[in-house]
Amino acid sequence: MGTTRTTRTTQIFFASTLYGAATLAAALDSGCFEPADRRLLLVSNNATTPETTPALDEMPGFERLRGRFDGVLSWNDAIDPFHPGGWSPRSDDVPMWERYLRMLWDLGDDRIELALESIQVSPALSVAQLFPDARLDVYADGLMSYGPTRNKIDPLVGERVRRLLHLDLVPGLKPLLLAEFGAEPLLVPAEAFTKVVAELAEDAGEPAWAQDEAPALLLGQYLAALDIITAAEEEALHVRMVRGAVALGHRRLVFKPHPVAPAAWSRALEREAEKLGAELTVLDRPLLAEVLYRQLKPALVVGCFSTALLTASTFYGIPVARTGTEPLLDRLTPYQNSNRVPLTLVDTLLPDLEDGTPGAPRPVDDEVSGLVRAVGFAMQPQIRADLREAAERYLAAHLSTSTWRYFKRRRLTVLGLPGGLPVPRHAAVRRVARKVRRVLR
Repeated sequence: MGTTRTTRTTQIFFASTLYGAATLAAALDSGCFEPADRRLLLVSNNATTPETTPALDEMPGFERLRGRFDGVLSWNDAIDPFHPGGWSPRSDDVPMWERYLRMLWDLGDDRIELALESIQVSPALSVAQLFPDARLDVYADGLMSYGPTRNKIDPLVGERVRRLLHLDLVPGLKPLLLAEFGAEPLLVPAEAFTKVVAELAEDAGEPAWAQDEAPALLLGQYLAALDIITAAEEEALHVRMVRGAVALGHRRLVFKPHPVAPAAWSRALEREAEKLGAELTVLDRPLLAEVLYRQLKPALVVGCFSTALLTASTFYGIPVARTGTEPLLDRLTPYQNSNRVPLTLVDTLLPDLEDGTPGAPRPVDDEVSGLVRAVGFAMQPQIRADLREAAERYLAAHLSTSTWRYFKRRRLTVLGLPGGLPVPRHAAVRRVARKVRRVLR
């Protein structure tokens, strides 16, 4: 009598950051994924020089997450000597690469399900391409999930995306990411995420200094590496954080630098704090900001437009303040830069440090939702053409001296939106305008 062969299901979870792995762990703990025969974590080290930068599975606290997976794989090892951020498969080579990965990872004929981050770009996009029959879920990369998809994705990939898993960083606001493919937003419960953070904090150890008072925590982002501002301007931005926190009465400051930021910045901040009569401690360990919230219990969190500002306020109830967002809105190029919606949200929702009134974000209302849809359409008018009417409605009703910083007049003109310059009736000028629109598309 013959036997019936059943196909094994293997779920592969792709992550490049500890924050992403913690989000996946929270999603698993809260039942966001169906049962599977195997669950594998695929780790990618996207640092410029991976050889000198620890991957997420080498970071403090990762061992607390490992038990949720049946194995941990390395994307860097699989595609060596290529760099994860700069390599993608040629279409003709996809069958060969899929066979290779199935052999390398002992997948056999398994039915594959993928959970990926940042599917718009490699390496996650490459993983999706190499398993063309796999069902896809995408989990959100912080505040960027509220913005539109930054690149036009091949429908052979995009139409396989079933769900967008995301933390409720901005309650009341619906993500725009991947909505053009009908991806269903699914909230990862905040309680599950904070429980995972509590696990990570158990391995973080105690602070190496006495805590006689709750400090102000300053978040560095290293925006100079993204060519948004210069290194000197970013150092000046951090100095403003120090001055603003001291002006509010804080004498204990903790600065969390970006892992690859220059050490000289930290020394400049220490000198500034000393001059102002405050004590500044620079963290030298790669810890999640959320772990620090549990460990330090800060009285204030200050940053530019980091996602961690929203986790501090929304999940931990810590007063927050932003600084430096308005000039960045003007400097951010091109207009469709994927940082624009995170920057817009922090600028419009969070109190300004220099106003002297840190606290909680303002609640999301129809005006905030309309602003995000209008900015989203202006960023990606081809991908989200369905948002034109919402953008026109918002701009016609709310464009003012306080909201102009979220838009560019030239952009509104080219897109024919309220606030743009009227296009002259002269035929030659209209031809030029049409040509500009074609180039922009």
